[in-house]
Amino acid sequence: MLIRTEDLAKSYGTGAIEVHALSGVTLQIEKGEYVALMGPSGSGKSTLMHLLGCLDTPTSGRYLFNDRDISTLDDTELAHLRNKEIGFVFQSFNLLPRLSAQANVQLPMVYAGVPIRERSTRAAELLEMFGLKDRMKHNPNELSGGEMQRVAIARAFANRPSVVLADEPTGNLDSRTGVEIMRLFGTLAEQGNTIILVTHDQAVAGHARRVIRLADGKIAS
Repeated sequence: MLIRTEDLAKSYGTGAIEVHALSGVTLQIEKGEYVALMGPSGSGKSTLMHLLGCLDTPTSGRYLFNDRDISTLDDTELAHLRNKEIGFVFQSFNLLPRLSAQANVQLPMVYAGVPIRERSTRAAELLEMFGLKDRMKHNPNELSGGEMQRVAIARAFANRPSVVLADEPTGNLDSRTGVEIMRLFGTLAEQGNTIILVTHDQAVAGHARRVIRLADGKIAS
């Protein structure tokens, strides 16, 4: 089992103003699954994504990633896990504006200590696979929204992670470009990659093979 949570909860604040963002979420995600976490604003889906991506820690409950209890890892081990095992795709792309597309894709490999020639080749291969062969040397401000998101997806897959978490990946794109990005995720899922998609959009969630609906911090269905 790649991901297993047991009664996962996350609260913010204290006393009378304590907010329960997540309340007792138990789920399992196997390697190679394509899953959508769906729910309206405030349902807890983004909080759950942050916990699954080891960007935050739960208030209570257990999270096991590849059978490792995340609570037993120190900061260095967590940083290594995030870099090597988890890829992230964000709604706002989060590309560094002064770096080329190829250099942006190389970043996770730089932090992982991959030799420069190897990471340059890997980044070029990914960008070519995603239809950006002619845009490798372009900076983000020279790319369209769809091209920037494809660069971000290529970066997420740079270290061949165990799972890629995509948070509203079509949120800043027009509908036609959004469909193209979802087709790309579909192709990546068919190749055996594990993808967890966070969205409020039923049309986007419909591309996944399994939909987990959240409401008020709990799994609704």
